[in-house]
Amino acid sequence: MTDTNDYPPSAGEAGGETIDLHRLIAVFRRRLKLFAAVAALVFLIVAMFTLSETPKYTATANLQINTRTQEVVDSKAVLSGLTPETSVVDTEVEALKSPELAAAVVDELRLIEDPEFNGRLQTPGLVETVKGWFGLAPDRSAPTTEAGREAERQRVINGVGQRLSARRVGLTYSMNLSFTSESPVKASRIANLLADKYLESQLNRKLDATGQANTFLGSRLNELRQQMQLADAAVSNYRIANNLLSSEGFTLTEQEISAYNQQLASVRAQEAEQVARLRTARAQLASGSNGDDVGEALTSQVVQNLRAQRAAISARVADMSSRYGPLHPDMVRSQRELADIDAQIQAEIRRIISNLEAQVRVAQERTGSVQSSLSAARGALASNSGASVQLRELEGNAEAARAVYQSFLDRYRQTSAQVGTEQADATLVSRASIPTSQSAPNVMLNLALSLVLGLGAGLAAVVLLEMMEAGVGTTDEIERKLGLPSIGSIPLVSSIAESADRGISPIDFAVKKPLSVFAESFRSLRTSINYAAGSQASKLVVITSALPGEGKTTTAVGLAQVSAIAGSRVLLLDCDLRRRAVTRAMGLNTDAGLVELLQGTTTLEAVLKRDEASGAYILPLSNVVATQDVFGTQAMDDLLAKLRGSFDLILMDTAPVLALADTRILAAKADMTILLVRWRKTPARATNAAVKMLQQSGAYILGAAMTQVDVNAQAKQGYGDAGYYYSEYKKYYSA
Repeated sequence: MTDTNDYPPSAGEAGGETIDLHRLIAVFRRRLKLFAAVAALVFLIVAMFTLSETPKYTATANLQINTRTQEVVDSKAVLSGLTPETSVVDTEVEALKSPELAAAVVDELRLIEDPEFNGRLQTPGLVETVKGWFGLAPDRSAPTTEAGREAERQRVINGVGQRLSARRVGLTYSMNLSFTSESPVKASRIANLLADKYLESQLNRKLDATGQANTFLGSRLNELRQQMQLADAAVSNYRIANNLLSSEGFTLTEQEISAYNQQLASVRAQEAEQVARLRTARAQLASGSNGDDVGEALTSQVVQNLRAQRAAISARVADMSSRYGPLHPDMVRSQRELADIDAQIQAEIRRIISNLEAQVRVAQERTGSVQSSLSAARGALASNSGASVQLRELEGNAEAARAVYQSFLDRYRQTSAQVGTEQADATLVSRASIPTSQSAPNVMLNLALSLVLGLGAGLAAVVLLEMMEAGVGTTDEIERKLGLPSIGSIPLVSSIAESADRGISPIDFAVKKPLSVFAESFRSLRTSINYAAGSQASKLVVITSALPGEGKTTTAVGLAQVSAIAGSRVLLLDCDLRRRAVTRAMGLNTDAGLVELLQGTTTLEAVLKRDEASGAYILPLSNVVATQDVFGTQAMDDLLAKLRGSFDLILMDTAPVLALADTRILAAKADMTILLVRWRKTPARATNAAVKMLQQSGAYILGAAMTQVDVNAQAKQGYGDAGYYYSEYKKYYSA
């Protein structure tokens, strides 16, 4: 028969992957005890840890980056202040966490001697005490070497750093510096000291930078001073060597030429004046003048005196001419005196003219002398022009050395003036006060978190176990995990039996309680068989499972009994050669059975047994274990053909598929195979392996049926399965 099973897809497969809230609730309800246990355990552990933890207190100091600084001196600082930028503020926050600050606090407060920070000084705890019993406790003796002491100090510094926190307040320039300690006073003291050390470190950096700058500038000034002096000496020596001495920015030769030019202009003007005066006098004399109107004569005192005498004599002559004649002795004498004075005046005029000529000659000689000196000076200047080029280079070097020296000198004076005016780049806005309430542990928050953590852990445990769930628990899981239709669900008798019926064996329960849900489950299974067989008169059905203990025998017996009670001629074959489960369950003890019948040593009528309670027939197995293949023989085929003519329903209780090959042989001969799966126990992988083996044998698998289902648990947890609604239809059954 075909090995293909066609059945409609589940709602989830038909509609795509969706979240079924009811299914999740059912899973949660099924794992509720586990969830509650894990959640409670985690909650108690965290709560106990929280309540046993030593209280800690956090003190916070507030600092602010200075965006405005006091300008005490009008000069640029050696180490500039911090710029109010986000990256700068974040950098300073990290600087607050530096190990150097922690080390300064550890050394100043001697925290290495504080048991809170030095684990070596603490009282051993429970864990350490237990370790000590096995010699695993750490050595608590004081270190004797320098390296050991430094390592211990470093551990204390690291511990202080871990208790220190610094953060920026929003997007402002403020920073909060916090420290946590078991003592509120100690927390406040350490936080304030850390803030003070931070500000002190900023000032020290500026002081160090200024001191280093002064030291560098001082040493550099000495070098520059020597360089400047050497450059000036080179200029001076070169001037002397090349006669390039200067005053007021000009060389002596240049100054000499300038003086000669001035003198030459002056003497030339004087010469021109003298020549003009001489030329004028000569022109006047040449025009017939007696020299009285010559300019120099007009200004000569001698000529003026002579003219005065001549005027007096002329007046006397005029007076005498009116009284005496020309030959009068007084008249002649006066005339002689007048002629003598005129001769003297002419002689004086000639002398003046001669003097003018002498002055002209002197002026000409002076002009020539000055011109000669000027020419000599110009020659000297021309000879010194080549030397001036080198001089200017030396002067440039000297000037550059002087400028560098002056700039360093000015900067040295500025940095020297800045000593004592340095300011920190941050300000302590508020000091850390002594905290009045503990910062850790936050009992309420921790309890809330422990509750959340417990719920999360419980949920994780549920999810983990659900993921690790190997079996199937609902019809939907059968279809989804096994790829088979679900054709029935056999309840666990103990989950449905009343207290008075707890002593009834599952083999007899369907007969003794025909109206129970247990009996109804077999009727439902028989209906599935009849529906699959259609109009076929006789049905040959193999009942098997992947593993032992799945409830095959109970299912086979119950199905046979219910079908027989319903009026069908039913035969149940015990085909489990190793276990003989049906034979033992029905209390049969026979010397001949199915194996002997196939071997031809007995007849069918001799080995058939009838169950008086239900009317079903049973073909048992004897105690003889067959070692040869009895089901793959022609005798087995002939027997099954014969039985089809005598019975309406032939059931074969077989061995587990994974254990023996007998079941695969029988399944290939049967009309259909029913695969039983123990509720939430049988691994889906094992069942899938059995399905694959049966399909490879050519067996037609009608479907899978769950056995030993706890209907009470299924009613609470098996959402999607018919048993989920057991409480609603339970009233239809008597048990």
